[in-house]
Amino acid sequence: MQPASLSTLQQRLQHQFSDASLLQRALTHRSFSADHNERLEFLGDSVLSLAVSSLLFRRMRDLPEGELSRVRALLVKQDSLHQIAVRLQLPPVLRLGEGEAKSGGKLRPSILADALEAIIGAVYLDAGYECAEQLVHRLFEGVELSPRLQEAAKDAKTALQEWLQGRKMNLPQYRVVSTTGAAHNQVFHVECEVVELQRVERGSGASRRAAEQAAASAMLVQLKAKNV
Repeated sequence: MQPASLSTLQQRLQHQFSDASLLQRALTHRSFSADHNERLEFLGDSVLSLAVSSLLFRRMRDLPEGELSRVRALLVKQDSLHQIAVRLQLPPVLRLGEGEAKSGGKLRPSILADALEAIIGAVYLDAGYECAEQLVHRLFEGVELSPRLQEAAKDAKTALQEWLQGRKMNLPQYRVVSTTGAAHNQVFHVECEVVELQRVERGSGASRRAAEQAAASAMLVQLKAKNV
């Protein structure tokens, strides 16, 4: 990796590494070298969670623990980290093996999200928790912590349950109607029924929970569209 690329990335991160090899390792996928970023990713995941927790604790003072946890989960999920990684222009500086690079690995959300967590872990090792926390807070400073974010943080089953309870209706019923695929790669198909409204919607997923969430989401979309 060219020193100029590392230097430019450090400017975007607003952190100058004392040990530049940490940053280089954070950008190295296991397909490229045995000295890859997975251990740094493990460390960065914990630092990220704590730093985001402190951010939410300070800025969302009226939220109870359960809602804080849901908002945190929304902020640190793969999609959110992928967007930040793209904004930091990580794809060009990632180090991937030839096969992984040819298959589009530099744009793969999971690889970019992992690299971002590894960078956070690298900053923690390089300069301590305070600097890593400041980096995380900078990365999320453009995120509007508003009631809309709180609503988005609710999973579909919780949101559907609250929607029904607000109208004094019973909870929805979920049932697995079928499973397809090989044993190691099953897909669950679930129905979500709101008995009082005589409505049934279906969802599919790699687990029963994921399929229930998909079915609940489909039900919510229909109920809101029809303004029940």
